Amino acid sequence: MGFSKWVFLICSLLMISQKPIFCLTPKQVSEIPINFLNFAKKSEVFDWMVGIRRKIHENPELGFEEFETSKLIRQELDKMGIPYEYPVAVTGVVGFVGSGDPPFVALRADMDALSIQEMVEWEHKSKNPGKMHACGHDAHVTMLLGAAKILQEHRQMLKGTVVLVFQPAEEGGGGAKKMIDAGAIKNVNAIFGLHVNPVLPMGEVESRPGPLLAGSGFFEAVISGKGGHAAIPQHSIDPILAASNVIVSLQHLVSREADPLDSQVVTVGKFQGGGAFNVIPDSVTIGGTFRAFSKESLMQLKQRIEEVIVGQAAVQRCNATVNFFSSEKPLFPPTVNDKDLHNHFLKVARDMVGTTNVKEMQPLMGSEDFAFFQEVIPGYFFLLGMKDGKTTKPAFVHSPFFKINEDALPSGAALHASLATRFLLESNSEIPLLNIHDEF
Repeated sequence: MGFSKWVFLICSLLMISQKPIFCLTPKQVSEIPINFLNFAKKSEVFDWMVGIRRKIHENPELGFEEFETSKLIRQELDKMGIPYEYPVAVTGVVGFVGSGDPPFVALRADMDALSIQEMVEWEHKSKNPGKMHACGHDAHVTMLLGAAKILQEHRQMLKGTVVLVFQPAEEGGGGAKKMIDAGAIKNVNAIFGLHVNPVLPMGEVESRPGPLLAGSGFFEAVISGKGGHAAIPQHSIDPILAASNVIVSLQHLVSREADPLDSQVVTVGKFQGGGAFNVIPDSVTIGGTFRAFSKESLMQLKQRIEEVIVGQAAVQRCNATVNFFSSEKPLFPPTVNDKDLHNHFLKVARDMVGTTNVKEMQPLMGSEDFAFFQEVIPGYFFLLGMKDGKTTKPAFVHSPFFKINEDALPSGAALHASLATRFLLESNSEIPLLNIHDEF
């Protein structure tokens, strides 16, 4: 049977069964990413996305405080006629595009900003002192809204439902976990997320199957001794000396206890104690982060960090208490990409940007709370390049000089929409597009 007759037969059967009809050939499926990208590049769509991104950038909000950002998202979804649930996990929004029936695939964007004073002087600089979108979340929200517009305009192609997850508090607040607890991804079969990369060239994307980003946790310890005059240290119990020994010992956890082939990091970034040159303080506070690519290694590090801090403090006659911020800053699991979704990503991304522009990246010790979704359902996370040819050394994320290349907005929106659309098409058991070949 010829290919066209095969497609005609399937469509005829769907007519008889009174199911919604929108049949595509494999060639048409492969053209979806380029068609979506061309749609997103239309001047009216591009200008709309730029306007949204700049509004969000001017009004950065910290985790679980994204009320104005959430309001803007809901206003735009209302204009597009896309239903949604709100509030989800305080400020989160969950929208729905498609048939309303299974299968369900989710796209996620984080909304929160950072406690950083913006140093970039431009027309749309942050209007909230001490707060800045220095990690690109303003672009992430914009790209997901752009994907929503693409999907809504092409909703007849959706063989299922796309769930739009606008998530609060990615920057240490564990907003993804709270979204899960609130039912944001109930019945969802898979989820995709992206992050802009200022040092990856525009037009390129990168990711990998398996471990991509490390899991991470935070710790803070208060080491208490006995204060006194610096000239007579024998009458004091010096917590600064104890803390110094603690920090050195913590570095041994990686160099002498971890498998050299199992990458781990322990970093102390906070040391506070004393306020005078000639006074030994009563206590010292230290704090830091620990990271690993497996949950087992992460839990082992957590256990040993507490043991080392308490034990080394005791050697110096001090007491120590350790706080891992379990409720405020939950332990982030490693970001581990599903292998089947990686193959799906490769097909879709190559159809949009070309094979040579899809890179396999090395794992990074940075962390991402998208990993909470991946603990529950198959998930896939990737990086989107936005470096232009003019900037030799762009500022990296979490820098007060970080800037977004707005030319990348259409690519992020189109890739989001393409991944979801083709996932639904290829997941639909009634039209197994991936099994239809010309030789039929």
